[in-house]
Amino acid sequence: MPRNISVRINDKNNNSLNALDTLYRIGQILAAGIPQKQALAEVLDTLENELGMNRGSVTLLSSDDSEIMTEVAHGLSEHEKQNVRYQMGEGITGQVVQTGKPIIVPKVSEEPQFLDRSKRIKDIDREISFICVPIAIGKKVIGAISVDKIFMEDAPLEDDMRLLSIVASMIAHDAKSRRDASSQRQLLEDENLRLRHELEDRFHPENIIGNSNAMREVYRSIQQVAGSDTTVLIRGESGTGKELVAHAIHYTSPRKNAAFIKVNCAALSENLLESELFGHEKGAFTGAIQSRKGRIEEAGAGTLFLDEIGDFSPTIQVKLLRVLQEREFERVGSNKTLKSKARIVVATNRDLEKAVEHNNFRQDLYYRINVFPIFLPPLRERKDDILLLADFFVERYSRQMNKDVRRISTPAINMMVSYHWPGNVRELENCIERAVLLSTDSVIHGHHLPPTLQTSDATDTVGAGSLKERVALFERDIIVDALKRCNGNLAASARDLGTTTRIIGYKVKELDIDHKRYRLKR
Repeated sequence: MPRNISVRINDKNNNSLNALDTLYRIGQILAAGIPQKQALAEVLDTLENELGMNRGSVTLLSSDDSEIMTEVAHGLSEHEKQNVRYQMGEGITGQVVQTGKPIIVPKVSEEPQFLDRSKRIKDIDREISFICVPIAIGKKVIGAISVDKIFMEDAPLEDDMRLLSIVASMIAHDAKSRRDASSQRQLLEDENLRLRHELEDRFHPENIIGNSNAMREVYRSIQQVAGSDTTVLIRGESGTGKELVAHAIHYTSPRKNAAFIKVNCAALSENLLESELFGHEKGAFTGAIQSRKGRIEEAGAGTLFLDEIGDFSPTIQVKLLRVLQEREFERVGSNKTLKSKARIVVATNRDLEKAVEHNNFRQDLYYRINVFPIFLPPLRERKDDILLLADFFVERYSRQMNKDVRRISTPAINMMVSYHWPGNVRELENCIERAVLLSTDSVIHGHHLPPTLQTSDATDTVGAGSLKERVALFERDIIVDALKRCNGNLAASARDLGTTTRIIGYKVKELDIDHKRYRLKR
């Protein structure tokens, strides 16, 4: 065998072994489970170090398939990679991604389609060959891998292209595995979120309205504490529904078949409160003509709810502390010790920390009741729930008053959402009761709500004063409500109100109503 043929055979064998060794290393890199960008960068390093494939880059389609973006590239900074992008069919890379077919450019200086977006080839003195192959998952091309090689007349570029195609298929398989894992992880996260919401809905107290994040946190707290005997402190402004939370804790607890006893501590004087809580014996004080059980005793093994505990006198505080710590007490006028099995839930709208600081509330009692606090947010911090609550009260009072009130007008909704609700849910309930009473056309309008809510900012209306202004206010309310129902369509609104489009158009202009704002956005 001639020596030159023997040398070529040996070179070919060595190249084949080197290529197999390179593919083996690339397989190990992709199987290592490292982040995708790091893995692709190491693949390009291996191609350069082992096979002389320089300045490699991997481009991938964007999530919306609108652009081909550079994922990794040798010699480019992160900022430079952000600028190297291609449209579908643009340049060699764009053509490869669009057609799904590899392209070999023997001499980039003779190829007008070669764009050199990275600005690296122009600085090299020697002629460069360029190879680009698609990365595809099945028939779907997701990107491309490209490399440069120093130009040689007899260079086996077809062999390099086939080797690079194998690497591209390995990258595609890795990308598919990562996408499948990501998709599966997302499915599990969605399922986990769905199950969590199902659990929250399952433990959602039927007597409380609200789906805001703040209220979901309250529901979770109720579910966590209901099954125990832990003392609960419910805190929140007046009218936020503290008693409803106490009911929810009781009726989702093992004590739900026992008594639920409520004591409003702010409504009673010190002597009456002591007798109310602990009971009294006959003759213990003037008017005590017979013995009487106290609320603690009546609660038995149920739940005792002490509302407004911040109003307790120092004497009552001491006696309550004993009930909490020792589970025992005496009736007024008796020296017989009684045992308490009741679970105690307390509530207050006062700043207990400040009361402790000013010696108006015992520190030891504060620590004893503050075992598991539940904070009820004011209505102004859960505006997502305003409409839910309003609809609930509309249904309740419509049924009570035997009236057919079906909905709330848009201006009235705007008023309620804009208002700061110092009286919280209780104030909202009173407003809806008044509005249902005043409604005459099955709709709650803005003028049915109390004057405290009727500001120009909240109602999106002009101020009301004279008869003319009040009529304009009423007309505006009716027209805006019709526009809302008809998605801003003047002709449909005119038909809805039984008038002409010309009149509605005139009124819209006269009352300065922007009817376009009520159109559905598509």
